[in-house]
Amino acid sequence: MGKNTTSKTIIGIDYGSKLAGTTVIARAENGKVQFEQSLKNKDADQFILDQLKSEEPSIIFIDAPLSLPAAYFGHGSDYFYRAADRALKAMSPMFLGGLTARAMRLKQQLIERGHQVVEAYPGGLARHIALPKDQYKKQKIHLPAILKLLTNQIPIKFVKSDLITWHHVDALLVCWIGWRYYNGQAESFGNEEEGKIWI
Repeated sequence: MGKNTTSKTIIGIDYGSKLAGTTVIARAENGKVQFEQSLKNKDADQFILDQLKSEEPSIIFIDAPLSLPAAYFGHGSDYFYRAADRALKAMSPMFLGGLTARAMRLKQQLIERGHQVVEAYPGGLARHIALPKDQYKKQKIHLPAILKLLTNQIPIKFVKSDLITWHHVDALLVCWIGWRYYNGQAESFGNEEEGKIWI
């Protein structure tokens, strides 16, 4: 499987608010990443659907909650967090509210097109590879230092000048999670029934 990864298209999405212009798609093809960013005041979900319109059925990795805590389906008593959220210290899907609902709807739309959709958590990968907490996703001035660290670790080629926001960095990390997934290196947290998160 690992041998074919360079020719495989890997899509990682940093998913943002609907009209904020902060949704970024990272597409790794032939070992190199290209980025596309949604526009402010334009529907980010439609942007994703349009960008992936001609995509062959594949696995799409998204940084957003794609399921709800099991308590909503009569299992357990935790209405705020899934097991995966607690394991990774991730934000509650319920706290994210509308974003979670949108992401779950988008997942269904992509499944109907023949895609598989996997929940990825770039913050978890950032911790795993020990990106400095006082720099990662802090001030923009720290972007070059973080990109230098990533260049030394990530197996996918990217052009530093393409990563103009932290949303681009997270999209790149999601793409890397996709690479790890295809190569059997990604780790999953949580359970199948409730929904796993991968890093």
